[in-house]
Amino acid sequence: ISGVVRLGAYVASHPEFTKQHLAANGASDLAQKIFGDAGVHARFAVGVPSLPLDAAVELEIIFQLTQ
Repeated sequence: ISGVVRLGAYVASHPEFTKQHLAANGASDLAQKIFGDAGVHARFAVGVPSLPLDAAVELEIIFQLTQ
């Protein structure tokens, strides 16, 4: 793995909550800490009414691979 291309965060939240992006900051910060400049990525964060197994956050990450 040589970097992060895209990170998506699905955040279980109330319909009136509009700060899902703040919940995704931890994952983005960690990716950049691990990979440095190669950890800078495109990102999305959306609110959903529920997630499997009552999870609070679900991440979708696309990594760049080096051959």
